[in-house]
Amino acid sequence: MAKLDERIGFIGGGSMAFAIGSGLISGGIVKASQVMVSGPHIENLSRWRDLGTSITDENYDVIEHTDIIFICVKPHVLEPCAAQLKYKHVPSAKDANKLFVSVLAGTTLKTLEERFAFIEGLGLKMIRTMPNTSMQVGEGCTVYSGNSHVSHQDLEKVHLMLNSLGLAQQVPESMIDAVTGVTGCGPAFVYTIIEALADGGVKQGVPRQMAIQFAAQTLLGASKTVLLTGKHPAVLRDEVCSPGGSTIVGVHELEKGNLRATLINAVEKSSLRSAELGKK
Repeated sequence: MAKLDERIGFIGGGSMAFAIGSGLISGGIVKASQVMVSGPHIENLSRWRDLGTSITDENYDVIEHTDIIFICVKPHVLEPCAAQLKYKHVPSAKDANKLFVSVLAGTTLKTLEERFAFIEGLGLKMIRTMPNTSMQVGEGCTVYSGNSHVSHQDLEKVHLMLNSLGLAQQVPESMIDAVTGVTGCGPAFVYTIIEALADGGVKQGVPRQMAIQFAAQTLLGASKTVLLTGKHPAVLRDEVCSPGGSTIVGVHELEKGNLRATLINAVEKSSLRSAELGKK
């Protein structure tokens, strides 16, 4: 039995939408029959059809027939998408109960409210989120913030969905762009680190596939250790570094290569870029 009775819609059926939708279905939060997805090319929604969801090439069908609507288009597509929806929208009493959830990077609640102002009733209910692609394996990290019309019950429903796909945390909207640099872009940074660790192993004679598996498992184990022990990463690092040992020599090389500063700079640049995207 599904944990939510509402029908869930996705405007845009790309990778992020699929990670969320497929995760909700496999996790028993909703049934496939409760989900509807739209996209401009119906042939690109075949994986959704395989899940048993409803698919359509008409975005307005999603607004008309679902209760919680995830906006999963690219930021630059938001304006024409909203304009098309406004043109076809017929105000009704159902508008007051619609809950919109945006996954658009850098797009503020104010901008979302302006684009979807045609939704009438007691006030447009909009939640801005920043998920990441690790949702596809149930280990996502998502932050979210709602506007003034969102109720506590609305937030609870969204938290249930997002937290079932990893970790979800409500934060002030002013923090979302900063968090984007850590969680939204972070997986790409970590994949680069995994690849580099594996390359180091290959250089020392470890077979490629084995090196990738070992590097990925090492990061997984280190991450779990941080989360489960509650210890500061620096403390855990020191526990691995024996005096005069091989690890401290490697850590010294990382410091000489400015790994720490490079990652800090990457988070900063990505956060600033996220904010810029919302202004375009």
